[in-house]
Formats: sequence, C-alpha cells, structure tokens
Amino acid sequence: LAVFAIMLFAVVSVSGRNLINMPIPGYVDWIEQLMPLIAFMGIAYTQRDGTHIRMDILISRLNGRALWAAEFITTLAALTLMILLLWGSWEHFLRSFDFGRPLWSNDSSIDIALPIWPAKLLAPVAFFVLCLRFSIQLWGYGRAFVLNLSEPVAIPMIKSAAQQAADEASALE
Repeated sequence: LAVFAIMLFAVVSVSGRNLINMPIPGYVDWIEQLMPLIAFMGIAYTQRDGTHIRMDILISRLNGRALWAAEFITTLAALTLMILLLWGSWEHFLRSFDFGRPLWSNDSSIDIALPIWPAKLLAPVAFFVLCLRFSIQLWGYGRAFVLNLSEPVAIPMIKSAAQQAADEASALE
C-alpha cells in the first residue's frame, strides 16, 4: 500500500505540475513519511520466511547439532544487535515526540511542517517485531540442538538456489 501510495503521489504531482502548473504541496514531505513503511516493515516477514539476506557459505555445509549451534550463535548476535538498535531508535523517537506540543511533535518536515514522529515510530516497532522473531528462532534452534532434530520448528530452513527459484516460479503461477 505504501508503494502504491508513493506511485499515486508521483503521478498526481507530476501531472499537476505539467498540466496546471501546481504539484502536490509537500510532496517530498509525504514521501518521507511513507518510506519507513517500505524500508522497515518487511524485515521481520523476510526473516520469518527465510528470504532475508544472509551469508550461508559456511552454514550451508553444516548439519545436525553443529548447524543448530552455529545458527543459535549467529541469531543471538543478531538479536543483541537488534535490541541495541531498538533501544537507540526508541530514544530517537522520544526526542521527536511530545504530548505538550502541537501535533505532539518536537520536529517537523521542512516544506509543510508534517510531524516526523509517526515515521520515527515505525523503526522501533519494526525492530521490536524482529526481536520477537529472533527470540522464536533462538527457541527453535536451541530445541533443535538439545533434541538433535532434523526438521526443527519455527525457524526458516536454508534453501538452495534451485529451491528459491522454484518457490519464486510457483508464486507467479
């Protein structure tokens, strides 16, 4: 929806500028509000789906407990980083938000003075969801390690290039 809204904004703004010499006021400000939706909100989904960018040159050669231990360690490192990013992005949001100010905002966009805090809130929300996803995966990797499972629960499995291509082809059908 955010991509579609950006596309509509662009069409209306360019058409307005070319046809009646009147583009949408604050076009860039509105785009700044919609971009975090595109940038942040899909991260946890791609992690759940196992399609998020990862380096699996070494990991793909492991199996059994060695694989689950390596996945647990790397997921724990990623969770630690995301907790730090969550904390930092929350603090950044709090600097922008103030109930005592008009539109609850300490800062606003340059052109039409849109409050920026809604866009700044999206980062900690998305990072929190990703932290939940990593926690579920840690549980799954730990359980797979302890029980020596071949098909663990609640974690994305590494797909080969052929499997990824087949999945993408089936999605188009």
